[in-house]
Amino acid sequence: MTDVKFRDTKPGANLLYLRDEELRQGIELLFFAYRDFTGDPDAILARDGLGRAHHRAIYFVGRNPGITVAELLAILRITKQSLGRVLKILIELGLIEQKTGTKDRRQRHLFLTRGGVELEQQLTATQRARVARAYREAGPEAVAGYRKVLLGLINEADRANVLSMLERR
Repeated sequence: MTDVKFRDTKPGANLLYLRDEELRQGIELLFFAYRDFTGDPDAILARDGLGRAHHRAIYFVGRNPGITVAELLAILRITKQSLGRVLKILIELGLIEQKTGTKDRRQRHLFLTRGGVELEQQLTATQRARVARAYREAGPEAVAGYRKVLLGLINEADRANVLSMLERR
């Protein structure tokens, strides 16, 4: 791993990492990391004229087979109209199928088709490889710290729900 030099960010270093410049560096690193984290999947999706909204839907339907449209809306925090457009395309492409709920016929449950599963696996493989490499290079203590930082970036009111969702798997 390339040693990246920042100002003193050692634990207990008088919180120097909370200075404006260090906070700005953290923000910029997050932007660049997100750019590269999404870059490979973006290229794969572009072949079919799809984008990040489609990717997020495919990912969370794949991780939660049978998820309802309402549950997906709660995760993605987009409008029902926006999700409707995304799902319409994914259904037309044969990547997602929806089934009417057996207990509540108003509910629509979402599932990936075989093609959807294959695409989700392809998209996630690129990201999993990137995250695995970064985790290996950083080591277990840094990974634990990274997880704490990411959780800290999530709205406090949502953290318990996110942790619960992660722990169910």
